[in-house]
Amino acid sequence: MEAQNSPVQGGVCSSESNLGGTDIWSCKESATALADHLVVMVHGILGSVTDWKFAAEQFVRMLPDKVIVHCSERNASMLTLDGVDVMGERLAEEVIEVIKQKPEVRKISFVAHSVGGLVARYAIGRLYRPPRSDNKEDSSTDTCEEDSRGTIHGLEAMNFITLATPHLGSRGNKQVPFLFGVTAFEKAATCVIHWIFKRTGRHLFLTDEDEGNPPLLRRMIEDCGELHFMSALHTFKRRVVYSNVGFDHIVGWRTSSIRRDSELPTWEDVVNEKYPHIVFEEHCKACDAEQCESSSMEDDGLNKLEEELLMGLSCVSWEKVDVSFHASRQRFAAHSVIQVKDHMAHGEGADVIQHMIDHFLT
Repeated sequence: MEAQNSPVQGGVCSSESNLGGTDIWSCKESATALADHLVVMVHGILGSVTDWKFAAEQFVRMLPDKVIVHCSERNASMLTLDGVDVMGERLAEEVIEVIKQKPEVRKISFVAHSVGGLVARYAIGRLYRPPRSDNKEDSSTDTCEEDSRGTIHGLEAMNFITLATPHLGSRGNKQVPFLFGVTAFEKAATCVIHWIFKRTGRHLFLTDEDEGNPPLLRRMIEDCGELHFMSALHTFKRRVVYSNVGFDHIVGWRTSSIRRDSELPTWEDVVNEKYPHIVFEEHCKACDAEQCESSSMEDDGLNKLEEELLMGLSCVSWEKVDVSFHASRQRFAAHSVIQVKDHMAHGEGADVIQHMIDHFLT
């Protein structure tokens, strides 16, 4: 079912799968026999499977007996313009097929860049399976704990990680930095974005109202029929957002970090030798409905729809990691550097990938 393996490089093997995408794993048989954690990497708009090449190989080099990485390609290039929902359905189908071909896997994580984070959120809503039993009286303690959480297509959900993903959409003020926060430019973009980015553009700018339904991103902050968007997010042991604090001309800091303007932290230019571009970290607990309602009453310049998205996503806990390439020669490509899309051109983001691996639950 898989194409011929590529040459071994640094103890990492890879193959192009006939299912779509590329699989990366350790070439050491002893390590591969133990690896039971599938890491699905999802690229952003107009992206390809090679966008995650550096990160995927680093994951396998550092966690050889833990992970098998699958870089998705079902939505490559122009297919990323088909809409978040269509891409999410394709990704879900791809993941199901990969799982069928890898019966050894027991755990699953997602690592996604830019729009890929929204696609992954949609896909896990489709892949979510509720707890097997609500009756725990006759079960052992271990079984109770296992059954009390849902799964992602039968696998234990571990890490859900996004990098520079517009979780609050792209319509709000300064959510697309290259528009310079000029209201006239932002309003004009809302009207013409679908000419450039098709259905995906409508979803990002919250202008889709299919058959009278709310915009897709609004629907994705609730369980919606057979799509268990929030139950799926909740079932992961960790949810992490990595955000560029500046120089990302595609996705703004507020939307990628799921914050209001007043919640954006003041960070200091303190160099961490291991992670020189990580400038702030915080753990945000889930807020209950009453807390969210209270917060929503604050006038923070957010429009109503964006506030609803923030409130909905705040119903689960998040780890928030802020990244700055302000002193980097590659700072103007921050949107790609945070992912190390190309090791030669964007290599200064390697410490972000290292931070991700060092904190990864296996």
